Amino acid sequence: MKLSFSTLGCPDWSFDEVLSTAKDLGMDGVEIRGLEDKIYIPDFEGFSPNNIEQTKKKIKKIGLNIPILTSGAMLADKLCAMDSFVEACAYVNLAARLGVKYIRVMGTGEPQDTLGDFNLAAKLYAMLCEYALFFGVTPLIETNGRLADSKKMLKFIDLSKAKNMGILWDVNHTVQLKGEAPADTVKMLGQLIKHVHIKDSIISDDNIEYKIMGYGNIPIPDILKALKDMGYSGYLSLEWVKRWNPDLQEPGIVFAHFASYMKTLLNKAGM
Repeated sequence: MKLSFSTLGCPDWSFDEVLSTAKDLGMDGVEIRGLEDKIYIPDFEGFSPNNIEQTKKKIKKIGLNIPILTSGAMLADKLCAMDSFVEACAYVNLAARLGVKYIRVMGTGEPQDTLGDFNLAAKLYAMLCEYALFFGVTPLIETNGRLADSKKMLKFIDLSKAKNMGILWDVNHTVQLKGEAPADTVKMLGQLIKHVHIKDSIISDDNIEYKIMGYGNIPIPDILKALKDMGYSGYLSLEWVKRWNPDLQEPGIVFAHFASYMKTLLNKAGM
């Protein structure tokens, strides 16, 4: 398995700082969810037509990969579903130019189970997957909100009848919000899991309180075992949500701890 962190955790860093830190920590890649003052990443100057080839060379030279472009598209939110579909298509286009394999979309934006039109979302997701197939990109639907329930996720997948699809497993959502054991989640979703968001947390006063790895109650070793048993070889990506929660600990400390902690666990597990 490979390690990365999401740029959601370092909103004040320049792209060069992101890349150099990932390299120094021995990461395999960087997940892109906003850069500098741009959360909508197709607007980032480094990915503009004039600069993208130079940026790709810089990433390759430093020995890193971008496993996924993480959009904010919410296909089940009727107020923005069509705009989200357009956004997701833009992410597909950019991913193709960058040589990135996956993009992320969601049903609704909140981690909790919120109302949404999942019939509409299934249709839009199928259309998006078909569109992305032409570009060699796969849209991943995240275990978020209602879709953090693996049984409901499977019903959504069946409803969409999408090809060229996959799942982004956010372990925090399935464990803390739906109470699923990692082995059960992997048993249900199996080879559909293409990318993993990993972070630690506790529930405090009915709210999720994020912790650095090993200081919460997310069963990280169980997650790694379940993924190993299914033959998963993709990314474990730290999603430290500091862009949305400025009071969280600083990324330099958190990323370094994540790299050390995860490498120790992976080595012990023979991964």
